Amino acid sequence: MVTTASRMLLGALAGIAGTAAMTAAMARLHQRLPPQERYPLPPREIIGSIMGEAPGERREGLGDMAVAAHFGFGAAVGAAMGAIRFPARPLPSVILALGVWAGSYFGWAPLLGILKPANDHPVRRSALMAGVHVVWGAVTALALRELLHARRTMFAPGPLKDRA
Repeated sequence: MVTTASRMLLGALAGIAGTAAMTAAMARLHQRLPPQERYPLPPREIIGSIMGEAPGERREGLGDMAVAAHFGFGAAVGAAMGAIRFPARPLPSVILALGVWAGSYFGWAPLLGILKPANDHPVRRSALMAGVHVVWGAVTALALRELLHARRTMFAPGPLKDRA
């Protein structure tokens, strides 16, 4: 039996894997934006805003904080997925990820004055962020599925079981 704590741990690990894939996609897609749209992406904007950074200012160390916060948020959402036994399948996870994107970029971040809402950013940037959340959802679901399988089989006590 997989406990809630185990599922949360595996969900957090899957969320980190999903965030790594998401970050790689963000980096590549950001470079394809027109030069005037290549300002820092939301994880960096959020940390800058929270830390009181002035527009256009780039304080030392905030990039590291943005990376840590970005991966921490991905791990936290992955852990929540594990805790509620969210299906480890790509489609439901992609839908959840798009909900996280909408809730963040149209909801809590603008409401708290941390970010402008997504519709106040160029369409390509908002599409980039929605798209990379799709990547996060799919990769997180697949990683969680593999971690749950590994726990039941090759990391379980006793003889290996066939894949279900």
